[in-house]
Formats: sequence, structure tokens, C-alpha cells
Amino acid sequence: MRPMDPLTGVDAPSGAGGRGAGEAGAASAAVVETHISALLFLGDRVLKFRKPVRFGFLDFSDLATRAEDCRREVALNRRLAPDVYLGVADVSVGGVTVDHAVVMRRLPASRRLSALVGDAATARSCVRQVARVLVAFHAGAARGPDIDRAAGPRALLAAWRANRAELAPFVGAVLDEATDAAIGEMAERYLQGRGPLLRDRVARGHVCDGHGDLQAEDVFCLDDGPRILDCIEFDDRLRHVDVAADLAFMLMDLERLGRPELARALRADYEELAGTVLPGSLLHHYVAARAYVRAKVGCLRAAQGGPGAAEAARAVHRLAADHLGAATVRLVLVGGLPGSGKSVLADGLGTALDADVLRTDEVRKELAGVPVDRPSPSAYGSGLYGAGWTAATYATVLDRARVAVGMGRSVVVDASFTDRAWRQQAGVVARETASVLTELQLRVDPTVAAARMQRRRQAGERLSDATAAVAAAMAAAADPWPAARPVDASGPPERTLALALDALGLSGTGGRPAA
Repeated sequence: MRPMDPLTGVDAPSGAGGRGAGEAGAASAAVVETHISALLFLGDRVLKFRKPVRFGFLDFSDLATRAEDCRREVALNRRLAPDVYLGVADVSVGGVTVDHAVVMRRLPASRRLSALVGDAATARSCVRQVARVLVAFHAGAARGPDIDRAAGPRALLAAWRANRAELAPFVGAVLDEATDAAIGEMAERYLQGRGPLLRDRVARGHVCDGHGDLQAEDVFCLDDGPRILDCIEFDDRLRHVDVAADLAFMLMDLERLGRPELARALRADYEELAGTVLPGSLLHHYVAARAYVRAKVGCLRAAQGGPGAAEAARAVHRLAADHLGAATVRLVLVGGLPGSGKSVLADGLGTALDADVLRTDEVRKELAGVPVDRPSPSAYGSGLYGAGWTAATYATVLDRARVAVGMGRSVVVDASFTDRAWRQQAGVVARETASVLTELQLRVDPTVAAARMQRRRQAGERLSDATAAVAAAMAAAADPWPAARPVDASGPPERTLALALDALGLSGTGGRPAA
């Protein structure tokens, strides 16, 4: 059931309940509405009726359809709240059945997770219990080929497009048009390039018949454990999800409620208890998808006159855009001559972007079977730095980058990139994986670079074999790099990192949404 919040515009009475609903017996009668339901609260019971509405995603205009949906709601929700969903009641007038209602126990509203978020200790304990319940639920949930198909790139892309079409009448009137266009572009780009990741999630059994609509207001933290209500029943495909997508709705909701630290705690608890690591970019993408659905619900409720619904819809619409930005998969080339500070900047970007860092200096010695800390000096263009070794090194680095971005990981490549051929090949990788390519060329005075290389040798750093003479030869042979964004690397590393993040269109290393 859906209690009231800014998207519905009505204050909820005590919720649908189970054991321990101590305050429910004294609760007053009330009627509340959502965009698809009407709920009658009577003592320790709740009757939930479907409205005879028709939207793009459901049709309750037929009595028989409403009856079947009630039965499905009871059966499916008993998976997580068996003592709350009591059955289906027929509503008759003069011996004629005119409607049907789900009969539920009434739970205390004060035990909703959404009501507990202000109590840090209690909410944290509840989140831990919810994580435990969800891990067990997902482990035992149904799986199969039909369920898997709903989590493939084609199905996910179709879902985004369907939601955008349903939201289109509200874009411009309620929601910002430019933000919605950016959401569409980022969502499609992510899915177009992440086929390997999505196929791997299916192959590893991470797609199941889940809940589909996990929200903090539908979680009741009772003394004998959580009750999780109101899964999606009207369209199986909306429950057939990656476990990351199921969890993402709750993460989004906790962030919407102003408790991003609880969202992070829930993710950490889930990963610990399930013994898994959820891919960061995929989780951001799913949080965005959930926020976008909630924006759609808010707009529908605003059209029905729900006070505050339009403002709430705009907030989660912006949240969707923020998470899609965080989900962006990037391929960043950090190029420049020896001593320009590429490796330091690559490490900084790797941390700021949660990205993998690939270095030609490391891969070159790996391919040659040479320990990375063993010096292998050669004149420019000879030995390990001859054309053959260089070609093999760049090909290997870019092959690894292709695999990583396909799996949803951003990649920073630390290499000189003085040859345009390898920059062009990096561009091919980015295009074929729908990744955002940024080319950075570090620039520093040769005397500064020479001093850095000298300090590096004195400190015993042996990964790079370059000398000032090698740097000069590389500079003379380097191809022009007009596509690169120049970065002044003459200052301290913190300043260089800030300039690089500006070139990437990012402001600092913080501000990433919770997930």
C-alpha cells in the first residue's frame, strides 16, 4: 500500500499492519488516495481498493481485472509480509459485487522506516535488518530466462523510453525540458555501451523476481523484524529486475528523504551480507531510473491535484539527472612528455572518478616479463621502447580499457600518446562502448620536467625509464594533438587535478550522489 507523502498530498494514518501494531487499535478511521488506489483505514484493518483508472502502464477500468490484481497483490506480498496481507474482500450492494478490496492488518505509522529516519540509531538498526531480509529474499526469489530478459539492454532501454513517453506531457509544464533531454541522452548512452556488464549480471544469477518498488514508507520496523509491503503486482516485468535495481529504489528513497548516509549504509550492509560488490555505475543508473519513475508518479498525482506533488516530482527528476551523471562511463587519456606529472594526475583522477588506472609503463614491462621496478633504459625508439614493443603495449592497454568500460568501469590511461594512431584507436574504443572520451595533454616547462625526473631517480622510483634526453627526442617526434585539452601541470598536484577535473566538466572530487 502507498501511504501519503508529498507525491500524494495527504497525511497518512497508521499503516497497514502486522503483529505489534499497538497504536492501530486506537487509530481513527480515514480514507487516503494515491494515483491508482484508495485506502480505507478502520481500526486494526485496512481495505485497499483500485481506482478504475487507465494509464500507459496499467488499466484498472475493468472489475474483473481489479479482482485479479487484488489476488495477485496478496499472493506476491505474502513473500515479505505474510501476516499483513489477509485476503481479498468482495464489496456487494444488493447482492451484486461492485468491487473488490485487499484486506490488510494495520501497522503503526510510527514504525515506518520513513518515519524513523530522524532517529539515527533506530534507523541504522532498521536498515541493517532490511538488508538482511532483502539478501535472503533475493537469494530465494524465482529466476529463469523470461525473468532474465527483462534486465537486458533492449528491455531496459524500452523501459526508459516508455517512461519518458509517459512523462512527456509534463516536460516543460512541470519538469525542466533541458534536464529531461539530458536524462534521456545519458540513460541511452549508458545502456548502449554496457552490454557486457548486463550480460554478466544475468550469467551470474543476479536477476530475479524481486519486489520492484522498495520504498521507505512501505517498510515497517517491528520488534520481530521488518515487514516490507506493496511490491509491484500489475506488471511482472517491473518486478523482474537485477537485485541492484531492486535495492536502488530504497537507496533513492533514503536519499530523497535527506539521509544519503543511510543509503550508503544499506548498500554496504547488503554487499557484506550477500558477499558481493554491486557495480557502482550500474547502481547509479538504476537509482536514476527509480527516481525517474517516482517523478512520473509525482506528475500523475499533480495532475490529480495533489498539493506539493509537482515540487516533489521536480526534486526526484533532478536526482535522476545527478545519478546518471555519476553513472557516466569515461575513458580519460592523460598524455604528455616524461616528467609532466601524468602518473600523479592519473592516480588523482582514478580516485576522483572511481576509475581504473592503466599505465603503459607497467604494461610494457609486464609484456616483456620484466619486474616493474627493474630499470630498462634504452635510447628513444629502441629496446623495450622500439616500435614493436610500443605497438604491443598500447594495443594491450586499449584492449583492457575496452573490457573495463564495457563492464561499467571508467578508465584513466597514463601514457605519452605522442603518436596520433593510438589516440585514434582510443577514440574507436570510446565510440564502440558509448563511453565519454576526454583527452588531456599535460604541459610543463622542460626544465621543470627534467628536475622532476631527477628527483624521481634519486628517490628510487624505477617504473619510468625516461630521461631528459628521451623527453627531448619524444617532443621532436610527437604528432600534433589538436583534440587534447591542455592542462598546465607546472604547479602542485592538487592544482593540476583541479584543472583536469574542470576540463572534464566536474567541480572538485566530491558531490557524487549516494549509492
